[in-house]
Amino acid sequence: MSSTDHHRSTPSGRLRARALGIPLDGTPGTYNAITDVPEVAVGHTTLIEGEQVRTGVTALLPRGRSGVGLPCAAGWYSLNGNGEMTGTTWIEESGALSLPVALTNTHAVGPVHAGVIQWVAEHRPDLAAKWLLPVVAETWDGYLNDINGRHVHPEHAIAAVDAATCGPVEEGSVGGGTGMNCYGFKGGCGTSSRLVDYGPDRWTVGALVQANFGDRRELTVAGVPVGRELMDDNPMEDTDWHESTRPVPGGSGSVIVLLGTDAPLLPGQCKALARRAAIGLGRTGTAGGHFSGDIFLAFSTANAGMLSSDFPQAEPTADEYETLRFVPWGRMDRFYTAAVQAIEEAVLNALVANETMVGRNGHRSPGLPHDRLRELLKRS
Repeated sequence: MSSTDHHRSTPSGRLRARALGIPLDGTPGTYNAITDVPEVAVGHTTLIEGEQVRTGVTALLPRGRSGVGLPCAAGWYSLNGNGEMTGTTWIEESGALSLPVALTNTHAVGPVHAGVIQWVAEHRPDLAAKWLLPVVAETWDGYLNDINGRHVHPEHAIAAVDAATCGPVEEGSVGGGTGMNCYGFKGGCGTSSRLVDYGPDRWTVGALVQANFGDRRELTVAGVPVGRELMDDNPMEDTDWHESTRPVPGGSGSVIVLLGTDAPLLPGQCKALARRAAIGLGRTGTAGGHFSGDIFLAFSTANAGMLSSDFPQAEPTADEYETLRFVPWGRMDRFYTAAVQAIEEAVLNALVANETMVGRNGHRSPGLPHDRLRELLKRS
């Protein structure tokens, strides 16, 4: 499959945003995915069982399977804290990320955390002999999924890590995104990438989103406020479905954004890159609601071998220092732009690469209507 084909469809043949002719800025990499960053691998475990189970686990390995334990510079940011991302206190302290990252539903963080630790203990007992603080993040899939049914187990996280590969990434209702909704349509997993020319070098910035956020009225595609024209067939807001008997505010949910790059960045620069995720999401219309946990993580795979936190063995030697090569702060703007563009497209891919899903108690999440979207964009 050519790179153009990868840009237009997922490995299973589902359409992506570019197949609808949506005008998007920037130049994507070969797969238009976070896996365009060398070594980055992504895997899914998807659980669709009977009428009640619509959930799963997505795993991302920043340096692939062989690079687990090798630190990456990293930084994180919370736009709105109504959500969970474990491991962030250690990232804040050390500026480093060295373990697989996993995404799942809100009430499955515990078993997925245990599963990642079990995988590392089995494959890298040397690391498990010290301490393990993996990153596990969540969004709420309780509209379509029996979220309190304990359907996600540690072995599902292990399977997602084992399934992680480089190359094209499946999108839509897969992995942790299986039961998610976005702007009142079926949401889930989406990814994209951008190439950044920097003198004689070319770097990649890639985004992976678990999209479960946004009010239908807000949806904006390529600058066109299409949501207000698509207000029909909106069961999440049109019906009183929640067991609390209280209406759920539009835009409730959450979104997790993972940003990866092979450009050499400091931990503080990764944090600055993560903050720009808010702008990428904002381009799709959201204002960032109180009932949405919007949490972002960025990492750099450059400077391999640096930012270590090994136990000291003896007194330091004369050359026991670490050196980081990094982009000057004054040259960061093009990387911020790439992140914003990749995140915007990743959200649109999560929406486009989907179809209507019916789940728990007959709850229905409609797929984004491709033909109507094309017509609205033509009219703009």
